[in-house]
Amino acid sequence: MSGTEVVAAPGSGRVVRVSGPLVEVEGLSGVAMAELVALGPQRLPGEIVSIAEGIATVQAYEYTGGLGPGDGADPLGAPLSAVLGPSLLGGAFDGLLRPLREAGRWLTPASSTSVAERTWQFEPCVREGDEVAAGAGLGTVRTDGPVALRILVPAGVQGRVERIADPGHHEEAAVLAVVGGTEVRMAQRWPVRVPRPHRGRLDGGQPLVTGQRVLDLLYPIALGSSAAVPGGFGTGKTVLLQQVAKWCTADVIVYVGCGERGNEMADVVAELGELVDPRTGGRLIQRTVVVANTSNMPMMAREASVYTGMTVAEYFRDMGLHAVLIADSTSRWAEALREFASRSGALPAEEGYPASLGSSLAAFYERAGHVRTLGGELGSVTVIGAVSPPGGDVTEPVTANTERFVRSLWSLDRDLAYARHYPAVSWTSSFSRDAPTVGAWHAAQGDPEWANRRGRVLALVADADRLSALADLVGVGSLPGSERMVLLTGRLVREAVLQQSALSAHDAVSTPEKGAALVDAVLAVHDRCRALVDHGVLASVIEEVDWGPLVRARDETAPGDAAGVDERRAAVLATLDALLPAGRAP
Repeated sequence: MSGTEVVAAPGSGRVVRVSGPLVEVEGLSGVAMAELVALGPQRLPGEIVSIAEGIATVQAYEYTGGLGPGDGADPLGAPLSAVLGPSLLGGAFDGLLRPLREAGRWLTPASSTSVAERTWQFEPCVREGDEVAAGAGLGTVRTDGPVALRILVPAGVQGRVERIADPGHHEEAAVLAVVGGTEVRMAQRWPVRVPRPHRGRLDGGQPLVTGQRVLDLLYPIALGSSAAVPGGFGTGKTVLLQQVAKWCTADVIVYVGCGERGNEMADVVAELGELVDPRTGGRLIQRTVVVANTSNMPMMAREASVYTGMTVAEYFRDMGLHAVLIADSTSRWAEALREFASRSGALPAEEGYPASLGSSLAAFYERAGHVRTLGGELGSVTVIGAVSPPGGDVTEPVTANTERFVRSLWSLDRDLAYARHYPAVSWTSSFSRDAPTVGAWHAAQGDPEWANRRGRVLALVADADRLSALADLVGVGSLPGSERMVLLTGRLVREAVLQQSALSAHDAVSTPEKGAALVDAVLAVHDRCRALVDHGVLASVIEEVDWGPLVRARDETAPGDAAGVDERRAAVLATLDALLPAGRAP
């Protein structure tokens, strides 16, 4: 199921220079940019990236040890393409979409047995003689999981259905239909660097619910939008992305492990295979595609892996599904670009990255979107990319350029991580450009307080941070009672709402209803504490109240148990009311 298995075209050339993944070839006639080339006797796959004065520069997607000047090079007559079919779901693939398998704690190339030998149940939904257009459904293919794949008329094809396969089991390579003289197979190829077409993008604020309160409440991301997760080593990027992959409300997850450690990716695949899907009751891996080009695999295949993953996500989008592409990490992808640029002699820009880094990042994130498909369905690709700035320096080129193109930034803070506050999403350096439209969507869905709730929480934690710095100088006891209440409830927001344990059965995921209940509880406590101070109750007395029931509510109530949170809220408020002198109301 490799994207390189195409018939060689005439015009064989000869290798004249090899420098790591860079190979220069002469004698290739009639070739084009982005065309695949088979290099040497082992027919290593490579892609033409420049043609000048009769020399084609090829970036090789395999280790070039043993390849030398004089070896042959054959153009393959096609660009790097992904084979899109039912074998994708539940599978792990390398950067060129070739199958991988688990070998202990590592991912290695699969055996020579072709996945195309498997058959799949096909159910047609059209009849011979029907007129169909591009994007129209021809039938469905049942997979092992909850996602039924739709076989669509390819882009650029329309006309009468001349033949349609009978219901039953068919191989992926089988021709299921003939439309307007064009054969439609179960598995179809698509060039990974070419965005799949659609009718147009849609405006809307429907959020992608991640199950992580700090994201859903403060820094939401809309369906079809994009987010980046910058953070230094040890701040919890991979864990946060895995939590989003496990619990978000997408139909399909495409997880791209780009340059990560092989044992980590093997653990991800194993955990996805064991985790029960809360939406279906099956295994989460059944609606997940893993594209893993780990640090021990060829570097330039890492460069291709993000485009491969994007093409897979767009394939599911075109069926009217909501797909989430998680890229961990785009910094390793950018390092591959820098590596090849330095070998090709390209003029280096900041920190040695190619001058085209910004446009490459923009082109990648631009492929996210909530669209109307060719078939008239609504589908989306939401992109979430991790960024690993060296030394946590968020001013370095990859982080700085990424921040320009994404709609949400979930910046991870080292101090929060060292304080065991997870997810370590900073409320001072993160942002969401989708928040206004998401707020309007919540209001239309019956929650008009969503935007006000978010604004109050952000203001509260900002005021608490400001007063905390002041308290370090003059002491908490020197502050007025009202400001001490801001410090108190700001701490409650952090511990009872924004903090979340990935290891807790109740707290690993949180529904929007439970998150809203927790926020409302803390804000109600804040208002009541301010009222108590105004009625003469000493701040020191209020600070001695047992806040444990409220703090533990996130971990002791079920993921969707808003009613349980409300009960604890009422109990804490009753405790506060008991502090008032008799006969006085707050």
